[in-house]
Amino acid sequence: MTSKTAALNIATALFGAVALAAIAAPNQARAADLEKCYGISLAGQNSCANEAGTHSCAGQSKADYDGGEWRAIGAGHCADLGGQLKPFQGVNPNKKS
Repeated sequence: MTSKTAALNIATALFGAVALAAIAAPNQARAADLEKCYGISLAGQNSCANEAGTHSCAGQSKADYDGGEWRAIGAGHCADLGGQLKPFQGVNPNKKS
């Protein structure tokens, strides 16, 4: 390997590391600004897997305001929407179906 090739490889690796860090930092900050809010999502509008483990993907909830389903929302807003920060049994009594 020539010194020119070695320098190019090092430069490419450094560029890749800097680019990866630049992409990851906003995503980490955004994730830190979110919280799981249970009992606020409509059927088919949950953010990810439910507490019961009956599905593992977004958009698979079957009932409105299910206490085991959550949506990712801005931190500090769950109570404003009538939800709870921890899963619960049944349908959210603060919401109307």
